[in-house]
Amino acid sequence: MKYFLAKSDPLTYSIDDLERDGKTAWDGVKNAQAQQAIRTMEDGDCVICYHSQGQAAIVGWGYVEGAVWVDAADPKMSVFTYRFAEIKESGLFSDFALVKQSRLSTMAAPKEFVNWLKKRAKEFKP
Repeated sequence: MKYFLAKSDPLTYSIDDLERDGKTAWDGVKNAQAQQAIRTMEDGDCVICYHSQGQAAIVGWGYVEGAVWVDAADPKMSVFTYRFAEIKESGLFSDFALVKQSRLSTMAAPKEFVNWLKKRAKEFKP
């Protein structure tokens, strides 16, 4: 399993939108380096959701569901299906900066959190 981070302006598409929808086609990514990362994604890889613009924080996570595909509207671009999973709702990490300081954009991840994330990622069944 590989781990990726997907940034999104929450006014365009937020983690709340992803939770409500359950999954979405993650399209519209135009940056060449980001496209290279998308093309390496595989079913079940973990995708950490980062809100840019104002909130600037990791706000949740999900998974790549199925294979990456070529965008029919632009054959130079690849798309993946992003399925929602939860972090804050676990209630396990109340002293983690992610929960205490949601505007903090970079932070150390406690070992317990990394172990939890790895375990959850293995257990997740879409």
